[in-house]
This record gives sequence, structure tokens and C-alpha cells, in this order.
Amino acid sequence: MFSKMATYLTGELTATREDYKLLENTNKLTSLKYLEMKDTAINISRNLKDLNQKSAALQPSLDQITLTEERVAALEQAAYKLDAYSKKLEAKYKKLERR
Repeated sequence: MFSKMATYLTGELTATREDYKLLENTNKLTSLKYLEMKDTAINISRNLKDLNQKSAALQPSLDQITLTEERVAALEQAAYKLDAYSKKLEAKYKKLERR
């Protein structure tokens, strides 16, 4: 009876030891994966910082482009109004010319 109990306890201890080894290996792999993820996050952070600096450097140019677009739109409106006015004047001139 003692030998059966010894066999049983040995089996239980062996299974527990194997479970512990498996858990230890899983923890090591998880730790390595987290280190990889940390490196990836650092690289992403560095790249994002670079992109933010480039964006900040381009902002004055973008502001100038926006201002130019607004001025061009205003100039187009003025040109359309001038064109309409000149057509009215031309029509009046032709009307006066016919008299």
C-alpha cells in the first residue's frame, strides 16, 4: 500500500514539476514578447516624434498656402464681378451706339 501511495505522490510531484516548468517557459516567452513590444513601442514613439517635428516645420508653409488659397478665391470673385460689370457696360454701350 505504501508503494502505491509513493508512486501516486511521485506522479503528482512530477506532474506539478512539469506544470511549473511549463509555466516558467511560458513566462520567459511572454517576457521576451513584452520586450519586443517595448522596442516596437519605442520605435513608434520615436517615429511619431519625428513626424510631429516635420509637421510643425511644415505648418508655416501650410498656413501660407491656406492664405494664398483664400486670396485667390477672393480674387476670382472680384474677377467674376468685374466681368459681369464689364458685360453690363458693353451692353449699355451697344444700346447707346444703336441710337
